[in-house]
Amino acid sequence: MPVVVASSLRKEFAGTLLFEGVSFSLERGERMALAGANGVGKTTLLQAIAGRTELQAGEIALQKGTRIALHDQRPPLERGLDLREYMLSASGDLLAAEKELAGLEAAMSAGEHDPATLRRYGGVQGKLEHAGGYTWRTRYEAAARGLGFSDSDLERPLESFSGGELTRASLARALGADADLLLLDEPTNHLDVASIEWLESELCRLDAALILVAHDRWFLEATTNCVLELENCRGTFFSGRWHAWREERAVREQHAARVAARQAEDIARLEHFVARFRYGTKHRQAQSKLKQIARIEADRVEAPTRARRSLGFEFIKPARSGRTVLETKGLRVDAGGRTLLDGVELVIERDEHVALVGANGSGKTSLIETVIGRRRPAAGTARLGHGVELGFFSQHTLELDERGSVIDCARSATGLSRQDAQKLLGRFLFSGYEAQEKLVRMLSGGERRRLALALLVASGANFLVLDEPTNHLDLESREALEAALEAFEGTLLLVSHDRALLDAVAERTLSIEVGGLRSYDGRWADFVRAREQAREPAKPEAAAKSSKPRSERPKKSPDAKERERLEQEIERLENQLTSLERELAEDWANLDKLSAYRITRERVDRLVSLWEELVEEENP
Repeated sequence: MPVVVASSLRKEFAGTLLFEGVSFSLERGERMALAGANGVGKTTLLQAIAGRTELQAGEIALQKGTRIALHDQRPPLERGLDLREYMLSASGDLLAAEKELAGLEAAMSAGEHDPATLRRYGGVQGKLEHAGGYTWRTRYEAAARGLGFSDSDLERPLESFSGGELTRASLARALGADADLLLLDEPTNHLDVASIEWLESELCRLDAALILVAHDRWFLEATTNCVLELENCRGTFFSGRWHAWREERAVREQHAARVAARQAEDIARLEHFVARFRYGTKHRQAQSKLKQIARIEADRVEAPTRARRSLGFEFIKPARSGRTVLETKGLRVDAGGRTLLDGVELVIERDEHVALVGANGSGKTSLIETVIGRRRPAAGTARLGHGVELGFFSQHTLELDERGSVIDCARSATGLSRQDAQKLLGRFLFSGYEAQEKLVRMLSGGERRRLALALLVASGANFLVLDEPTNHLDLESREALEAALEAFEGTLLLVSHDRALLDAVAERTLSIEVGGLRSYDGRWADFVRAREQAREPAKPEAAAKSSKPRSERPKKSPDAKERERLEQEIERLENQLTSLERELAEDWANLDKLSAYRITRERVDRLVSLWEELVEEENP
């Protein structure tokens, strides 16, 4: 039975049609990607399904009792709460049920044992048990940990978190809500690769219907099994995985292009005949040709225009640098009073394309700012080689000349003529007088990134250092950048969470591990295989013979760390149970103590089950 059925949805915004005739249905286990260029209404459709915006036509029917959870990109409003309180507030009905149950227990303790109270107590207790008993809170805590929060973060007030952390908090809140219909808008934003991979596994085993918007192609392929494409104000549903839809769309567009070209030729030929014979001896035939033209126009197929929407990346061929482009010796990087990296020995040679990866906060941005001279090293040295011309793209600060217009900025930064600067800006979607004469200081964040990329493309730099260049780019623009970087005839150091980009562009991966830097040859898929092999437990005899320094030894598997954490938590809760049992031995009528004992006992049982599953996975 479908969880949600959407029929002929229509939405207008400020009098302009956004979409119409959008229909689909989803059952549990179906995970639908919303595809389409920026601005076609993907986020608006999610908001409409969640009941947060009105539609002009159509109907959204939900299965009775359906719980909906929405994660969007807006920061939480409840800044006075701590992280745990904010997440749990998504299950207000369960919080209310617990409060009511406590009230009923107090009433029963006071002597109320009438049938109505007992029935109500059983109903509320059944609702909680259906939601997982008193262990429902652990879903939220597990989601928070999977997204990179520590246990101490759960007690921190939201007002102490950064914007990216607040976005992750919103995602944890949605994931922990045990929704029947989960709506996710750009869930991979502000996640490191480890958290993205954790999220992929969670979504794939989800017993719910899922609708998501994302620009991460690797993520979409791993998580979705159907696609709703929004284009030209219409919706097209495709039942199949992301790559299959892309292939089908390409075939569809090729066919449409052929049909459109043939129709244009037919119309041109018929119009030529009409113009020549309309008032002559063949005027009857000309009238017949006019009817043919009308029939073709009625079924006219529009030629695909998708390619004109993407950015025009094509790097200028750079000058040749010396063989060594970047070299560090004994480099130490500090930030915020702590050491992020120490003893970094790194050489990047001419024409190498290198990726830099690591968890959020591990020091990726600090490292690249240090090696290019934007930040002083705490120790050691970093130098650029002979003939190196640097081009740097930062995810945080885009250094643009704000004294004039967009065209002024482009000309002063590149030395291009006005005509060539206009062509460059047009390739980056700054088309027309109004867009190009707009003041730089009035640009939005996304517009500033497009302008900075345009200047980088025209810079002629032979060493590109790019920190998250795909943020705020749609899929077509990401693929255009990917093709340009792959063909770039210079040296590249790339930081990105876009694994499809890393796999296509980088030929070597530098991974920040345990405060050091480790190099892996090959593309992203090769790095993943090497990382998984490193996580496999070493045999005792092999471990005894190992002479690798500590920083190069394989890290513990995440499952082992989780098992250790569970063992510590189980021990703590069992100590609580022992204490509660002593107290209850003296007063078994104390319902508060009895309730606390039952809650703690259920938590222990739940955690023991999780521990047993991990042990079985480690010892199949």
